[in-house]
Amino acid sequence: MADPESAFDSDGAAAERSAGGAVSNHERDAASSHSLPASLLPDRDPAVERDRVRSFVADRVAAAGADGVVVNMSGGLDSTVTAALAVEALGADRVYGLILPCNKIGAPHARDAEALAEALGIDHDTVHLQPLFAQFGAVAPDRFDLHDEPVRSGNAVARLRMAVAYLAANATNRLVCGTANRSELLLGYLTKHGDGAADLFPLGHLYKTDVRGLAAELDVPEFVVEKAPTAGFLPGQRDADDLGAPYEVIDPVLHLGVDRGLDPEAVVERIEGADADLDVDRELVADLLGRHRATAHKRLPPPTPDADVE
Repeated sequence: MADPESAFDSDGAAAERSAGGAVSNHERDAASSHSLPASLLPDRDPAVERDRVRSFVADRVAAAGADGVVVNMSGGLDSTVTAALAVEALGADRVYGLILPCNKIGAPHARDAEALAEALGIDHDTVHLQPLFAQFGAVAPDRFDLHDEPVRSGNAVARLRMAVAYLAANATNRLVCGTANRSELLLGYLTKHGDGAADLFPLGHLYKTDVRGLAAELDVPEFVVEKAPTAGFLPGQRDADDLGAPYEVIDPVLHLGVDRGLDPEAVVERIEGADADLDVDRELVADLLGRHRATAHKRLPPPTPDADVE
């Protein structure tokens, strides 16, 4: 079978030139991809994953009797790859992009997302959430003040974004297509009932480093791949700062510690034996695996009392 053409056509280069401007040296260094030994991560062929995800999206939409998908687009890697694969699976006319900035930090990323949506040829809207968030904060009880509370306010914004996404999905008979990857899901690095709420997660089986490989397969514009991963709540905030390490370190820790069940000492030994350039120690490994255990509730349905069986 012939290789599928990228959802990014020749206009994608124009989107790269116009969307968001130059990438800083700091961002370029933080987002650089380290080639990991195959023994540290599952051996995934980007071309195979491309076909797998496209089939998954098409099958889920068909099974639900839906007319397409809604994707919240941030201008970052995961949402761009998700939208591109949805276009390949369903066609551009069945993919709707929502761009939902809520502060000045998000404005450049919103412009990137708009240019990417244009390059993909999908219908999209930009909704500035700041007035809605301000009103939300004004009516919330004073004891739950959101002022100068970045985690609390960030979670609130994420849930407002998902409320808008499900409004669009309800109005157009579509599914909400989540953008979280396996690294984020395993660490609980998302908002419960915010970006953690979706009808499907096409990238949910792929680590962040796998998503970068898939982006290259899809010809995603380079400026997207080079962006340092960030939640976008605070100036200069990066995922690596919040989590204590870049994904090139996090992903093998999660694969060895969660998928293979190794203890922290064995994880460190395995990584150091395979790649001496990776900066990893027992404290970091224990912290990451502790995050995984502590956030199990984000990956499970709400618990209920056991039913009595007669």
